[in-house]
Amino acid sequence: MGRADHPIGSVSTDIAKDDLMGEQQDDDGIVLTEAQKRARRSRSVAIAFALAALVVLFYVMTLVKGPAVLIRPI
Repeated sequence: MGRADHPIGSVSTDIAKDDLMGEQQDDDGIVLTEAQKRARRSRSVAIAFALAALVVLFYVMTLVKGPAVLIRPI
């Protein structure tokens, strides 16, 4: 008697046969050049280093402040 028993309006629950079989269509989508792939990789590495630097910064600041971070006026 739940909502899944009876689809509402024009909502279809049929799944195409190609989707079930995992067959790819002829459309390859966007194909990146080697230069674009290198640029994407270098951006990803730069973001990873920036994130790691932030993690280290927060960790070091926590160690420097020590338990004094809990002593503060309310």
